[in-house]
Amino acid sequence: MTEIIREYGPFPGVDEVAGVTYDGERVWFASGDRLNALDPNSGKTVRSLDVAAHAGTAFDGRHLFQIAESRIQKIDPETGRVLATIPAPGGGNDSGLAWGEGTLWVGQYRERKIHQVDPETGRVLRTIDSNRHVTGVSWVDGELWHATWEADESELRRIDPRSGEVLESLEMPAGTFVSGLESDGADQFFCGGGKSGKVRAVRRPKRG
Repeated sequence: MTEIIREYGPFPGVDEVAGVTYDGERVWFASGDRLNALDPNSGKTVRSLDVAAHAGTAFDGRHLFQIAESRIQKIDPETGRVLATIPAPGGGNDSGLAWGEGTLWVGQYRERKIHQVDPETGRVLRTIDSNRHVTGVSWVDGELWHATWEADESELRRIDPRSGEVLESLEMPAGTFVSGLESDGADQFFCGGGKSGKVRAVRRPKRG
């Protein structure tokens, strides 16, 4: 069973947490019509950008990427300005979003797929099939993880980025569901909690 280290929220004016990412200092989470920056030490929301933020969120080291309906928007985190837009591969049925290997990785919830996408053009470079509904997606230390949420159960899965084979699976405690997923690059994941309006920090398994 997955160990939940800390819960953040619910937050004022936030009905639902969708995508989640981490910029090295702050956890960014999508809440419909805003992207919010959370200080994971204090648990307080320190910034909020007025941008459409319906599903997955990612960070490439400089810019935020955010799924907004049928598109993926590249956003300047300092100003909140949308710098570029590409089509989302699911045309509005997209879920998780991650940055890894110089590309974007986009989850498709009901289609049970993850697409590797060219961040400049939106072209699909590779598609991985899952056997569960896909929500959040995360790359960390060369590992591809995704969250599932199906039939009132959620788990975190480490998969082979070529074959989609499940290499490791962490079950979430009953009643806790994962919408967005991102690693802090070290020993924990940040998980969006959907309609609970919460963000949860979860222990990432240690390697050997």
